[in-house]
Amino acid sequence: MKSYRKELWFKVGRRRAFLNITPEVSACLTESGVREGLCLVNAMHITASVFINDDEGGLHADFERWLEKLAPEKPYSQYAHNGAEDNADAHLKRQVMGREVVVAVTEGRLDFGPWEQMFYGEFDGLRNKRVLVKIIGE
Repeated sequence: MKSYRKELWFKVGRRRAFLNITPEVSACLTESGVREGLCLVNAMHITASVFINDDEGGLHADFERWLEKLAPEKPYSQYAHNGAEDNADAHLKRQVMGREVVVAVTEGRLDFGPWEQMFYGEFDGLRNKRVLVKIIGE
């Protein structure tokens, strides 16, 4: 069985964003040489997320509005976590959107359903953060 590991680094120029990382993960899969197996992709920071959904701008705007209703960024004073930092809302948003995804690898490709794409969700940007790609299989 083969095992492959790579870190992808992102620096988003604003506090929140959704980046389609499907091409980068697909490139990792090609590099791994795995044809049948599993691909794990997870955010290595507690204020970021990896998730699968549709690459549609309206949906991403809906995510942003919905998450902001669930865990509004301001006022910062509403959160016990905030003190030295102002990112309690980012921790909560990550919890809702999830830490990682696992995708089947079939015939050397990520085995997605219709319209599925993989995204990196950033909720406390403006600094370097990494995503782990771990692929195992034959």
